[in-house]
Parts: sequence; C-alpha cells; structure tokens
Amino acid sequence: MIKRGFDIIVSSLLLVVFSPLMCLVAVMIKGEDSGPVFYRGARTGKNGRPFRIYKFRTMVVDAEKRGASSTAADDHRITRTGRFIRKYKIDELPQLINVFRGEMSIVGPRPEVKHYTDMFTGEELGILSIRPGITDWASIWNADEGAVLAGAADPEQAYMELIRPTKLKLQIKYVRERSFWMDLKIIFLTLRAVVQPESQAVREMRRGLR
Repeated sequence: MIKRGFDIIVSSLLLVVFSPLMCLVAVMIKGEDSGPVFYRGARTGKNGRPFRIYKFRTMVVDAEKRGASSTAADDHRITRTGRFIRKYKIDELPQLINVFRGEMSIVGPRPEVKHYTDMFTGEELGILSIRPGITDWASIWNADEGAVLAGAADPEQAYMELIRPTKLKLQIKYVRERSFWMDLKIIFLTLRAVVQPESQAVREMRRGLR
C-alpha cells in the first residue's frame, strides 16, 4: 500500500511539473512527420498481464515492422527529434501515465515485450510477480542500451549476449531484496546517473552491479 500510494503521489506531481516540457516535445514530434506523438508498444506486466506502454515516439511510423525490437543508437529508424529526446531520457516521461494508472511503478523491473518474457524460466518468472517500473538496478547498470548495441550487425543477438543475462540477474536481485527504502535508493542513484552519467562515482556504482 505504501509503494502504491507513493507511486500515485509522485507520478501525479511529476506529470504536472513536466507538463510544459511534455507539451513542447509533443509539438516537436508532431511537427517533424505528422505521426502519432506516443509510442504504445505492447509489454508484459504484473502476473503476465499485457499492457500498452506510453513513450514519446522516437522512431519512424511503423518502426516495429521495419526492424528488430532492440534498438541501437545508430538505428536508421530513429527520427531527428527522437535522437534528441532519447539522449536526455525525455522519451520515458510519459510512462508516468502508466504508473498513475497502476500498470507500472516508479521502481521495478523494466517491462519487456512478450517475446522475451516467454523465455523466462525458474526464478526469472518471479520478475512478473510485481509491477514493472521506470527504473531499477538494471537501468542504472546500463543507462544507454542503444550505445551498447550501436554498430552491432545483429542488435537482437547483441542484446541477448551483452545485456539480457546481467539485466535478468539484477531484476531478480530487486525482486528478492525489494523494500521501500531500496526504492528510494534506486531513485536517488538513477537521478545521479542521469545528471552525472560519466562521473567516477557512477562508473564505480555500475561496476559494482555487474
């Protein structure tokens, strides 16, 4: 109850605070190609229930039909506006709507597409026992997935080999050890990683999560 109450209060406050920025970004996206403002991809939520995630659209219309679900930083499908808002993580802000609606939490395992959650076995299935979140240990460890995948001949295969194993390990760690105080710590460390992504403290923090 404490976690859900925290989610409702924080998401509603942040939606109000960031509403001017979100309106500006919406105008930029719409002005570039007249396509939809939001990307509403299908994700797997708590207990395996599907939901539609809210993100600012950073790729061309129908991008999912033109390539893999894993996106490298140099993906040709990313729009000009998309590259800018991805750089500063602004594309993630609309997920506060999912949090307010109860489909996500501020802190929790990042939601995946069904293709990947169908691969879960054993302890990995526990990841689906809680609401997915905007940030978690894996988000701090790998804050720029696109940069890791950039230049890969097969971004999907690179994701499976370079990112997914550690990501699952850290998500399981969160499910095992989660608490309200841990959530506050993750929020603080996430903000620090966004503000100072190349600082020595952040690099040491990420090494410690491997």
